[in-house]
Amino acid sequence: MSYHLKHQTLLLGRFLVALLFITAGCKKEAPKPVIQDVKVTKVTQKTVPIYFEAIGQTRGSVEVEVRARVNGIIESINFEEGKPVRKGQLLCTIDPQPYQAALATAKGKYAQAQADYQKAKADVVRYKPLIEKNAISREEYETAVSKEAAASAQVEAAKGAAKTAEIDLGYCKVTAPLGGLIGKTEMKSGNLVSQDRNLIASISQVNPIHVRINVAEKDYLVFAKKKAATPKEQQKQRDDIEMVLGDGALYPQRGKTVFVDRGVDPTTGTIMLEVAFPNPDSIVRPGQYARLRSIIDTKENAILVPQKAVQELQATYSVSVVGQDNKVATKKVEVGEKVGTLWIIKSGVNVGERVVVEGVQKIRDGMTVNPEEIVVSDTTKGS
Repeated sequence: MSYHLKHQTLLLGRFLVALLFITAGCKKEAPKPVIQDVKVTKVTQKTVPIYFEAIGQTRGSVEVEVRARVNGIIESINFEEGKPVRKGQLLCTIDPQPYQAALATAKGKYAQAQADYQKAKADVVRYKPLIEKNAISREEYETAVSKEAAASAQVEAAKGAAKTAEIDLGYCKVTAPLGGLIGKTEMKSGNLVSQDRNLIASISQVNPIHVRINVAEKDYLVFAKKKAATPKEQQKQRDDIEMVLGDGALYPQRGKTVFVDRGVDPTTGTIMLEVAFPNPDSIVRPGQYARLRSIIDTKENAILVPQKAVQELQATYSVSVVGQDNKVATKKVEVGEKVGTLWIIKSGVNVGERVVVEGVQKIRDGMTVNPEEIVVSDTTKGS
């Protein structure tokens, strides 16, 4: 081998060795797997009530719109908005002068008609003996009798007109048709009010307060069948309906169904129910939204998990279970009824297993996690 070839071979060897060291120095250590923090809770088992639930809106047990029955200018408003009113209480007055004048005119016509009738009646009395003596013609007598009948009819017509004018004058004082809670006034003093067109105010009887709900046909059938199957001695308890108000608080009074519509609405597939609740302090007002519920069944030894632990995908339900080795296993479950914030599980998990309630989106099947066990509040009895 020549000197030059040996020298090139030596240089190539040194280059490869240097390249090997450089490559080895550039290698990085493999990243350690990240252990995800999650919150878990244990699957529980106990006897829970099954509720029939529906969302509704409150309304007065009786609601009336107050409208004027005559046209005119409002002179005064005589009620406080949002306050209770008595039946017959004066609510507002309408300028009575046109109706006073109309009544005076009608009374004058009535008096004139009475005078005309008395004259026609006297003529008949006077003509009667004359016709018997053939002192006057029968035509004159019959004319007098006709005038008496016409005058009598005029009296009745004038009397009716006077009565109508008197009634219209009375309508200038608008009174409460029933006792209850009156709302805000829609008209002010000086406004022109039109008969039957302008709303003055609305009155609602709020004790009891009613809640109107629309229930799906299948839910109504469950509710109705359970009620029908309940022994009479337990009907009172079954009829008790709870109301949860907009702030989440359970209303202290219990309600009862007072009205069920005659049929199901074919366009929505729902039937309307109305439930009455005692409201002695007028706490609940018309127009509020409320959630109604009633116990229709009881599940013995039900297996329960929080609703937020259950994942749904294309009508398939699953939960993420953390084993003793802190590894995640996804299990399919068969769900039952929802009870408060919990969900009854018919099959798929066992009592005492730990299910993930927070951090589900960040984990996958087989991943090792760092579980923090928490206690989920029990809302199966409602708030």
